[in-house]
Amino acid sequence: QVQLVESGGGLVQTGGSLTLTCAASVGAAATYSMGWFRQAPGKQRELVAYITFDGVRKYGDSVKGRFAIFRENAKNTVYLQMSSLNPDDTAAYYCAAGAVRTEIPDNVNYWGQGTRVTVSS
Repeated sequence: QVQLVESGGGLVQTGGSLTLTCAASVGAAATYSMGWFRQAPGKQRELVAYITFDGVRKYGDSVKGRFAIFRENAKNTVYLQMSSLNPDDTAAYYCAAGAVRTEIPDNVNYWGQGTRVTVSS
Protein backbone atom coordinates (compact mmCIF):
# COMPACT_ATOMS: atom_id res chain seq x y z
CA GLN A 1 0.00 0.00 0.00
CA VAL A 2 1.32 3.42 -0.97
CA GLN A 3 0.40 6.46 1.04
CA LEU A 4 0.76 9.90 -0.49
CA VAL A 5 1.22 12.87 1.82
CA GLU A 6 0.65 16.30 0.32
CA SER A 7 1.68 19.70 1.61
CA GLY A 8 1.99 23.26 0.41
CA GLY A 9 -1.55 24.36 -0.33
CA GLY A 10 -2.95 27.63 0.90
CA LEU A 11 -4.25 31.06 0.00
CA VAL A 12 -2.46 33.19 -2.55
CA GLN A 13 -3.26 36.33 -4.50
CA THR A 14 -3.68 36.43 -8.26
CA GLY A 15 -0.28 36.37 -9.92
CA GLY A 16 1.34 34.63 -6.97
CA SER A 17 3.14 31.32 -6.68
CA LEU A 18 2.89 28.16 -4.61
CA THR A 19 4.75 24.88 -4.53
CA LEU A 20 2.97 21.63 -3.68
CA THR A 21 4.87 18.63 -2.39
CA CYS A 22 3.82 14.99 -2.37
CA ALA A 23 5.83 12.32 -0.59
CA ALA A 24 5.16 8.63 -1.15
CA SER A 25 5.53 6.29 1.78
CA VAL A 26 6.85 3.28 -0.06
CA GLY A 27 10.01 3.04 -2.10
CA ALA A 28 8.27 1.08 -4.82
CA ALA A 29 6.47 4.27 -5.73
CA ALA A 30 9.73 5.54 -7.15
CA THR A 31 8.96 3.54 -10.28
CA TYR A 32 5.44 4.88 -10.57
CA SER A 33 4.13 7.73 -12.62
CA MET A 34 3.30 10.50 -10.16
CA GLY A 35 1.40 13.68 -10.62
CA TRP A 36 -1.42 15.98 -9.69
CA PHE A 37 -5.08 16.32 -10.48
CA ARG A 38 -7.38 19.05 -9.31
CA GLN A 39 -11.07 19.38 -8.73
CA ALA A 40 -13.03 22.58 -8.34
CA PRO A 41 -16.54 22.60 -6.86
CA GLY A 42 -19.06 21.34 -9.39
CA LYS A 43 -16.39 20.30 -11.87
CA GLN A 44 -14.77 17.05 -12.87
CA ARG A 45 -11.34 16.07 -11.65
CA GLU A 46 -8.80 17.13 -14.26
CA LEU A 47 -5.16 16.45 -14.94
CA VAL A 48 -2.74 19.14 -13.85
CA ALA A 49 0.52 17.34 -14.61
CA TYR A 50 2.30 14.04 -14.31
CA ILE A 51 5.89 12.86 -14.50
CA THR A 52 7.10 9.32 -15.08
CA PHE A 53 9.99 7.62 -13.33
CA ASP A 54 12.28 8.46 -16.23
CA GLY A 55 11.17 12.10 -16.43
CA VAL A 56 8.51 12.18 -19.14
CA ARG A 57 6.13 15.04 -18.32
CA LYS A 58 2.70 16.07 -19.45
CA TYR A 59 0.65 19.11 -18.44
CA GLY A 60 -3.00 19.98 -18.64
CA ASP A 61 -3.72 22.63 -21.26
CA SER A 62 -4.81 25.21 -18.72
CA VAL A 63 -1.51 25.15 -16.80
CA LYS A 64 1.05 24.85 -19.58
CA GLY A 65 3.74 27.47 -19.27
CA ARG A 66 2.75 28.33 -15.70
CA PHE A 67 3.23 25.10 -13.73
CA ALA A 68 6.24 22.82 -13.56
CA ILE A 69 6.48 19.31 -12.14
CA PHE A 70 9.64 17.72 -10.77
CA ARG A 71 10.46 14.58 -8.84
CA GLU A 72 13.24 13.29 -6.65
CA ASN A 73 13.21 9.52 -7.00
CA ALA A 74 15.60 9.02 -4.11
CA LYS A 75 13.08 10.75 -1.83
CA ASN A 76 9.94 9.33 -3.48
CA THR A 77 8.77 12.92 -3.76
CA VAL A 78 7.14 14.97 -6.48
CA TYR A 79 6.81 18.75 -6.57
CA LEU A 80 4.44 21.03 -8.41
CA GLN A 81 5.65 24.58 -8.84
CA MET A 82 2.74 26.86 -9.66
CA SER A 83 3.18 30.42 -10.85
CA SER A 84 1.01 33.16 -12.36
CA LEU A 85 -1.90 31.77 -10.39
CA ASN A 86 -5.38 33.03 -11.10
CA PRO A 87 -8.79 32.39 -9.53
CA ASP A 88 -9.50 29.62 -12.06
CA ASP A 89 -6.72 27.62 -10.38
CA THR A 90 -8.72 27.48 -7.15
CA ALA A 91 -9.38 23.82 -6.41
CA ALA A 92 -8.49 20.84 -4.28
CA TYR A 93 -5.25 19.39 -5.62
CA TYR A 94 -4.72 15.65 -5.35
CA CYS A 95 -1.46 13.81 -5.61
CA ALA A 96 -1.70 10.66 -7.69
CA ALA A 97 0.52 7.65 -8.29
CA GLY A 98 0.10 4.82 -10.72
CA ALA A 99 1.87 1.97 -12.40
CA VAL A 100 1.10 3.46 -15.81
CA ARG A 101 1.09 7.09 -16.89
CA THR A 102 -1.33 8.91 -14.61
CA GLU A 103 -2.90 10.84 -17.43
CA ILE A 104 -6.48 10.05 -16.48
CA PRO A 105 -8.06 9.22 -13.12
CA ASP A 106 -8.66 5.61 -14.18
CA ASN A 107 -4.89 5.11 -14.37
CA VAL A 108 -4.36 6.18 -10.78
CA ASN A 109 -3.70 3.43 -8.23
CA TYR A 110 -3.22 5.70 -5.22
CA TRP A 111 -4.58 9.10 -4.28
CA GLY A 112 -3.52 11.60 -1.68
CA GLN A 113 -6.04 13.25 0.63
CA GLY A 114 -5.93 16.51 -1.27
CA THR A 115 -4.67 19.98 -0.44
CA ARG A 116 -6.65 23.13 -1.00
CA VAL A 117 -5.38 25.97 -3.18
CA THR A 118 -7.33 29.22 -3.14
CA VAL A 119 -6.41 32.12 -5.39
CA SER A 120 -7.96 35.43 -4.48
CA SER A 121 -8.68 38.11 -7.06
